[in-house]
Amino acid sequence: QVQLVESGGGLVQAGGSLRLSCAASGLTFSAYHMAWFRQAPGKEREFVAVITWGVPNTNYADSVKGRFTVSRDNAKNTVYLQMNSLESEDTAVYYCAASSSYSSTSRGRYTYWGQGTQVTISS
Repeated sequence: QVQLVESGGGLVQAGGSLRLSCAASGLTFSAYHMAWFRQAPGKEREFVAVITWGVPNTNYADSVKGRFTVSRDNAKNTVYLQMNSLESEDTAVYYCAASSSYSSTSRGRYTYWGQGTQVTISS
C-alpha cells in the first residue's frame, strides 16, 4: 500500500520560511518523479514543483521560481520543499504526488497523492 505523508506546514509571517517534507512508503521511491501541488480555498489544485528520478532535474511554477526549492533524499524516501520569502498568496494546502512515468505539471499525470499539509501566511 502506497502512502505519501506530508508534514511541516504551519502558520508563518510573510517573508518567512518553511520546509515541507513528504515521506513515501510502499513504492520504489528512487524510481518515481515527485511533485508538489497546492490548492487555495476556492481555487483549483495547481502545480508548484517537480523533481525527477535518477539524476534529478527540477521544474517550478513561475510563481515560486527563485523562492522555492524542491529536493529529495532517496535514502530516506523523502521529498522536500524549501519555501522562502513566503507571500500571502502562498497560503494553501500543499500536496505531494508521485508518478513513475511523467514529470509533468499536470495533476492528472500523478498516480499517488498525500493528504496535504496546510500552509498559512499572515501579512
